[in-house]
Amino acid sequence: MKKLIYSSILFLTFTGCDVAQKIINETGSSGNLTTQEFVSGLKQALTIGAQNGTDKLSAVDGFFANAAIKILMPPEAKNVESKLRSLGFGNVVDKAILSMNRGAEEAAKTAAPIFIDAITQMTITDALGILKGGDFAATNYFKQKTTDPLTKSFRPVINNALAKVDATKYWSDVFSVYNKFAAKPVNTDLSAYVTSKAIDGIFYQVGLEEQKIRKDPAARVTDLLKKVFGSAMAQSK
Repeated sequence: MKKLIYSSILFLTFTGCDVAQKIINETGSSGNLTTQEFVSGLKQALTIGAQNGTDKLSAVDGFFANAAIKILMPPEAKNVESKLRSLGFGNVVDKAILSMNRGAEEAAKTAAPIFIDAITQMTITDALGILKGGDFAATNYFKQKTTDPLTKSFRPVINNALAKVDATKYWSDVFSVYNKFAAKPVNTDLSAYVTSKAIDGIFYQVGLEEQKIRKDPAARVTDLLKKVFGSAMAQSK
């Protein structure tokens, strides 16, 4: 029964439906749910979603095997990468790329508690803001609340992962020299670059989860959800 309730909450939350907002504003409830039940259910549903999303990225190859978020050399370093490969140092480059992604995967293990903390602090105003917001309202809420703590949590984990293969030292040595002659310097702080890309990947995955809830008709197949959806459609006529 709880799963059914959470499904209906997710639908009302992520459809961005004005009708759902009207139901809550005018009756203090969404169907048979009070506003407080709506908020509590939303928090639990988002907790499950955050855990599922971070579990995917923290698994081996969560970043490395995902073309959409795999961390590669920055665009400004592509010429250097190509030169190193042509000189027979492709293995070194590949190890550096693998270490960047492994660091991101390891860091992702620390993300769920940070998201859960943001969810715990969510107010009724926050919840209704997500309801009224656009397609990425929940993702944007997480960005606002978690970017700083994620950065603080990810940075040391990624530092350690890169240090294991001397990636940070190699990067700094190579690009410190390169930057003396380059028109567009490369950031010599590799861990800062990887941390930023890892957090981008986290929010990309969160955005996918949100869009799945908003757009996927399969999320509306339960009897309770059909009832809620039917009620919303009736209110709109």
